[in-house]
Amino acid sequence: MPHPPISTTSGVEVTPLCDAVGPMGPSIARPPAELFPGSGLPDEPWVLHFHCYLIRDAAGRLTLVDTGIGAADSPVSSWAPVPGMLHGELAAAGVTPGEIDTVILTHLHGDHASGTVSDGRPVFENARHVLQRAELDAARGRMLDEIVTPLKAQLHVVDGDAEVAPGIHVHATPGHTPGHQIARAGELAMTGDLVLHPVQLADPAIRYLYDEDQETAARTRAEMLAELRAERAILATAHFSEPFHRL
Repeated sequence: MPHPPISTTSGVEVTPLCDAVGPMGPSIARPPAELFPGSGLPDEPWVLHFHCYLIRDAAGRLTLVDTGIGAADSPVSSWAPVPGMLHGELAAAGVTPGEIDTVILTHLHGDHASGTVSDGRPVFENARHVLQRAELDAARGRMLDEIVTPLKAQLHVVDGDAEVAPGIHVHATPGHTPGHQIARAGELAMTGDLVLHPVQLADPAIRYLYDEDQETAARTRAEMLAELRAERAILATAHFSEPFHRL
């Protein structure tokens, strides 16, 4: 069953969907202190939770933020606990893929976007798929060939901050990837990989080994967390054990 939904002050209901739980596999696994240099984290496996988010607005329109790790042959099958459970989580929330109106992809890493396409066809066949221009321009390899190319007719490409559905906004947060974005619905911020581990809430300067531009990511994280704290926002995180965290 999905985690319980929460309602925002703007009348939007957000349900966390747990696509998977597990440590990184051997192809990219590193000790936590190496993944987050200077963090002082203990030398024990980092267990990731892979959360996607279902947004239902007052008119019943449905938006999905990220699509998880995908099938057993996913681009991330070498390190993520495939297959993902997104379809079962959606079904438990009473939603079919065809009912999704908008998909927001925070970025094109395989653990956030591999569930978008199955057998060469878009899973959410009626949805616009929102992606930052910078992320699209940087797409390469399997993510370009197997995810972006089948979606081309359904892509909604934005450049920077934009309202992508009534009351739902995306904000460019580059660093983890060139076109990383977060999604906002009222006081709730769905942060993708802006923040990977709770240790970065205490010190946003702590870098993450797999940020593509660690300096930009640290600066973006510090600036955005300061803005969100000033608003007393609620974070909806991708990889924390509990999906929601009030700043």
